[in-house]
Amino acid sequence: MTATVAGKKILFGLCGSIAAYKSAGWVRELSKAEARVSVVMTQAATRFVSSLTLAALSGQRVYTDMFEADAGEEMSHISLAADCDLIVVSPGTAQTIARLAHGLADDLLSTVILASNAKVLIFPAMNSKMYCHPATQANCAKLKEYGYQVIEPGEGLLACGDQGVGKLIDWEVAHEAILSALSQQDLDNKSVLITAGPTWEALDPVRHLSNRSSGRMGFALARTAKRRGASVTLISGPTSLEPPPAVEVLKVESATEMYDAVMAHYKRADIIVKSAAVSDYRPDNHLKQKMKKGKAKLNLKMVANQDILHELGKRKKQKKKPFLVGFAAESKKHLAEGKRKLKDKNLDLIVINDIAGQQTGFGVDTNQLTLVDRANNVDKLPLLSKEECSDVIWDRVLSLML
Repeated sequence: MTATVAGKKILFGLCGSIAAYKSAGWVRELSKAEARVSVVMTQAATRFVSSLTLAALSGQRVYTDMFEADAGEEMSHISLAADCDLIVVSPGTAQTIARLAHGLADDLLSTVILASNAKVLIFPAMNSKMYCHPATQANCAKLKEYGYQVIEPGEGLLACGDQGVGKLIDWEVAHEAILSALSQQDLDNKSVLITAGPTWEALDPVRHLSNRSSGRMGFALARTAKRRGASVTLISGPTSLEPPPAVEVLKVESATEMYDAVMAHYKRADIIVKSAAVSDYRPDNHLKQKMKKGKAKLNLKMVANQDILHELGKRKKQKKKPFLVGFAAESKKHLAEGKRKLKDKNLDLIVINDIAGQQTGFGVDTNQLTLVDRANNVDKLPLLSKEECSDVIWDRVLSLML
């Protein structure tokens, strides 16, 4: 199932740092995505942003004090601790990190975390000297021993004017960490190799031959595999997409470069997914100088590129590992062509993609796929987002690997 924050109960611990304003934006994003966000602010946090602001952004009551006058008989530190799926601490200050590392319960946030069984994500943000100080590093290490997840801060220009590590990470990276924390880690301890995007076959220093692949399907596969706990290597042809957070990305241009990269990394992979649209042919002669316009007709001599998927299937002959998934981008006879490719290339699973549809194939955010396995089981999926398609593919891969 595709990871989502919708319907999840998230306790958001907001601490005293100039980065609190940025974290307030995270509360808004989570609430917009239909998470139920309960905010607990430290007293220092209220000096940077008001509780009224956070109440407006979350649509929920905001908690700031262990002994609030209107609490009645409710013990907030117990009720809040019990009623959440995830605890997010951002910005994680040196003070709060030290509190949590030493098991103190001297404010509402530290008491709630101490009393909760929920997963805890901590996003540090502070001056680089404070973050790099041995005491803070020891405290972060202690939190990891407790099972808390401490997300490394970014590096750049800090609010104090210093340059260095300690910057609160961007929302896009934080969002992936939150989705991962809410996802089943069923790809944990699995090494996954994915290829994505087109390849460019150079004709001269200016021109190249390529295809319409955007890389979106492969990048969605990498993103969702990482969320589910896999160690992911993404080999990508030229795209305009931002690399998924915490994924090793190797950039290539030509089919030959992609072949070399795959062959250099495939032995360590448990699962390989070849979703790239690799050029079948390349010009026989790469011109060193720009070709000038002149003749009315131009004939190009082409030579075949190495078939990466066929080579992987050949090397797999006597081995169960790696589990091999191929893609078949087809405009006609989809099922027949997919089944032929499954057999000819010794695959465990083929993903057939109709590239002729307006809502499927290249350059769009949706796909309508057909999955076929070695036992000839055929599963035609409805129209889904590419991220949803990715999770269905991982579900099928895991079921076949059992």
